[in-house]
Amino acid sequence: MQKPSKIILGIDPGTLLMGYGIIEITSNVIFLKEMSVLKLTGKSNNYTRLQLIHKKVEDLIDKHQPHEFAIEAPFFGKNVQSMLKLGRAQGVAIAAAISAGLPVTEYSPKKVKQSITGNGNADKEQVWKMLQRLLSLNEIPQYFDATDALAVAVCHHFQDNPALKSNGKVKSWKDFITNNPKRIIVK
Repeated sequence: MQKPSKIILGIDPGTLLMGYGIIEITSNVIFLKEMSVLKLTGKSNNYTRLQLIHKKVEDLIDKHQPHEFAIEAPFFGKNVQSMLKLGRAQGVAIAAAISAGLPVTEYSPKKVKQSITGNGNADKEQVWKMLQRLLSLNEIPQYFDATDALAVAVCHHFQDNPALKSNGKVKSWKDFITNNPKRIIVK
């Protein structure tokens, strides 16, 4: 069996639903290892939920032995309390990754959408449809939090892969097609 070149754990932080997606890249081909959510009850206190988030990230790291960790940055909202809770959820997930010695990279939601679809304002369904094409997936997700986390992991791979970019800019469509043959769908 061929050794994977890289395993990336992507996280979409949340205090009630935390999405996670793990991808393996072998010979520049992306394979889905696992994608799901940690569903937390609103009845438990915030600190219990934070402990469960930390434990889940630790368990995912133990199970999949990722080389890198990518997480979506919280977007700015009007509700300060919600932002504080989301920031704490993100913080404990990052702390688990740092404790395991993983390099951590944070991406804005707009950057993730831009990387996957080419449109920073794409909706969740558009992102999922592109992920289905990129990874040859057929299943329909129960929660978009899981697909958002998968998108974070794939975005990280694209940002970190020189074969998929040329200094962050594509000079022409011809260059893009040459550098991304698996992203082209012929109908």
